[in-house]
Amino acid sequence: MQSLFETATFGDLESPNRIIMSPLTRCRAGQGGVPVPMNAKYYKQRASAGLIITEATNISPRSCAFEYAPGIWTEEQVAGWRGVTEAVHKAGGRMILQLWHCGRVGADGLLSGEQPLSPSGVNDDLDALQVYGLLKNGNYVRIAATPSRAMTEVEIQETIEEYRVAAKNAIDAGFDGVEVHAANGYLLHQFFSATTNIRTDDYGGSPENRTRILGDVLDAISTVVPTSKVGVRIAPTAGYNNVRDPNPSETYSHVSRILQEFGVAYAHICDINAWAGAPDLPELLKIVKPYYHGPIIANGGITPEGASKLVDDGDVHAVAFGRMFLANPDLPARIARSGPYNEMRDVGLYGGGELGYTDYPGLEAGAA
Repeated sequence: MQSLFETATFGDLESPNRIIMSPLTRCRAGQGGVPVPMNAKYYKQRASAGLIITEATNISPRSCAFEYAPGIWTEEQVAGWRGVTEAVHKAGGRMILQLWHCGRVGADGLLSGEQPLSPSGVNDDLDALQVYGLLKNGNYVRIAATPSRAMTEVEIQETIEEYRVAAKNAIDAGFDGVEVHAANGYLLHQFFSATTNIRTDDYGGSPENRTRILGDVLDAISTVVPTSKVGVRIAPTAGYNNVRDPNPSETYSHVSRILQEFGVAYAHICDINAWAGAPDLPELLKIVKPYYHGPIIANGGITPEGASKLVDDGDVHAVAFGRMFLANPDLPARIARSGPYNEMRDVGLYGGGELGYTDYPGLEAGAA
């Protein structure tokens, strides 16, 4: 496991180890998507990660797939996040904010009565979209997705500007960098796929056009944050939220070229299908690595032993752990000792209070 404890460099970001905390949607922001002290406690507990990548954070009031997910477009949200970054930095940690626009994955009840925005208004599969809300009885449940409408060209440009503003706000809130969420069937991922993007303008049609928005987003962000402090998360073959890319190899050769062109800090490759028993990571690396030569963080059902081998073999730079970090706030210490590990509980995964959020014990508590 020694390789996981070597220092690492991701662009301008320095990491004391290669055990990364993956984004984990937990839906515990306060009213208006404002982070609260409980969020600071949760992230501070996990400050020993090489890098903490925050839960997906909405860049706009026009984005929401999970009620009570945090945002980063208002002054109140920035102030709330500042309390989180200060707590993590005081504990010796480093934090990256993940920038999120859900696109067609949403419901009008979570969007002030508005329709979700999408590349093309493709709505043939609403039952496949993962949208969640909090009931008055405290239960956090899946709710019906609302049909989306196609974005105008003006709205595309407005959204690109929202990414820029969100990135600036993240730095103002004290984050060490940002990660663009271009995976898991959300807005940018929707643009990439010829199934969910059937536009005929400059943002549709050819792979170059469908992936153009990523370059435009990175170009906009680069005016406020060096791309050497910007990561990008991709999931070329993900079935989640049903983008149904007919040719991910072709699509992501173009995506990978964009990442190389902009010199991003890292590519965060999410093998989300691994959780369904169909891991794709070797194929994903074959798609990306011929065109993108920078640091790679792998994620998706990887054990500590598997992570060590991936780093030892030079396949990836680091590995991001999600569920294990949720259940084990001091995960690097536990990996160093080869366990023991707390088991993740189903209670408190989304919404609620301290239960299932900040109550997982560390090693010093003697529980596992």
